[in-house]
Amino acid sequence: MRKGLFRQLIPGGPGLWQKAVGVIALGGLLAGPGAAMSGEATVLPEYQVKALFLFNFTKYVDWPSEAFARADSPIMIGVLGDSGINEELKKAVATKTVNGRKIMIQETASEEDWSKCHIIFIGSSEKTRLPAILAKIRALPILTVGEAGGFLDQGGIINFTKKDDRIRLEIDLEAARLARVQIRSQLLSVADTVKGKSN
Repeated sequence: MRKGLFRQLIPGGPGLWQKAVGVIALGGLLAGPGAAMSGEATVLPEYQVKALFLFNFTKYVDWPSEAFARADSPIMIGVLGDSGINEELKKAVATKTVNGRKIMIQETASEEDWSKCHIIFIGSSEKTRLPAILAKIRALPILTVGEAGGFLDQGGIINFTKKDDRIRLEIDLEAARLARVQIRSQLLSVADTVKGKSN
């Protein structure tokens, strides 16, 4: 079941899916560098995995209608901080659409750009500024995604972590509710940690 979901989570057709199988661990977690396929050290690099996840978050997250100016407004993914994800993300979303919306990448160097985004990936280089950044955007309809320890504790919604050289997800539903974004059960099912579940 989880393998079937990850077939959906990894875009790019059968060739990329077959390659991705080599980095999908038991339990449905994506492995990082060091995993092998059929005895061959062919893996998806860490930031390619993260870029593919960011693209697929657009399929498993719902934003309030007011987050878009028009029915065909693009989904904006912002990247904040120095990160190796930029080029991989551009390749992951090239020519892709989700529910009739194009996906566009914006480097969010300026605070004025943050509110234009639907997803903001905050690189680990911004760790010292993280509390101030999240304080400014946590109530906006933005899915915040990070890769630094303590990201959820500071108000982030989804965090990439690594354990045993595998990329894992942590999700905070309270932070998602504050931002008025809804994370679907399919995405929650592949997270290693989900905080703030309703009883």
